[in-house]
Amino acid sequence: MKIKGSVALVTGANRGLGLAFAKALLAGGAKKVYAAARDPATVTLPGVIPVKLDVTKPEEAAAAAAACSDVSLLINNAGIFLGDGDNAVEAEANARRQMDTNYHGIAHTTSAFAPVLAANGGGGIINMLSVLSWVALPGTGGYSASKAAAWALTNATRLQLKAQGTAVVGVHAGYIDTDMVAGVEAPKASPADVAASALAALEAGQIEALADDISRQVKAGLNAQPPSYAG
Repeated sequence: MKIKGSVALVTGANRGLGLAFAKALLAGGAKKVYAAARDPATVTLPGVIPVKLDVTKPEEAAAAAAACSDVSLLINNAGIFLGDGDNAVEAEANARRQMDTNYHGIAHTTSAFAPVLAANGGGGIINMLSVLSWVALPGTGGYSASKAAAWALTNATRLQLKAQGTAVVGVHAGYIDTDMVAGVEAPKASPADVAASALAALEAGQIEALADDISRQVKAGLNAQPPSYAG
């Protein structure tokens, strides 16, 4: 599908990568951009339409789909990262919170908007994933599990919505220069570059975007011996 003339909704669009997606959509000629956030008052980008949406609440996803019935492109960007904590109780609590947002959040919005996309000709879905969909680092067990689940959901959604003509793109990246990894000292991709890579993949009919060198290296390493996920 083409960005020009599309009507897009971006989750977590008030800052970071979500804000970069919103800017890229406007620059690419999208007819309308809905910027979704838990608090729509935090959406300050001129030219977008703020929408209240906490992706962990299916009723809010349903309300957003009803209010934004002209959407042809859903960008599932909202996500959280929490460490594994200092003990088993913290690890379980953090894992549940991350799964609620990073996996169930995508499931809620996709379920709500799939009929909208079908009614508007099929359109597309972009799911923001991670290299940690494939590998884990110390302290990222819960996050990696949530992103691995989101990757599996992305692939299942592609098959499920094929008949209605909906394109589904999974986007993988390493560290992105946002608040989420502000304390990490490592090379980081710019949010603008990641958003551009994702939108380009959608327009090219690709099912996957490897948005930086890290994601490309890790993907290549999955078939190595030993594989990259072996640590």
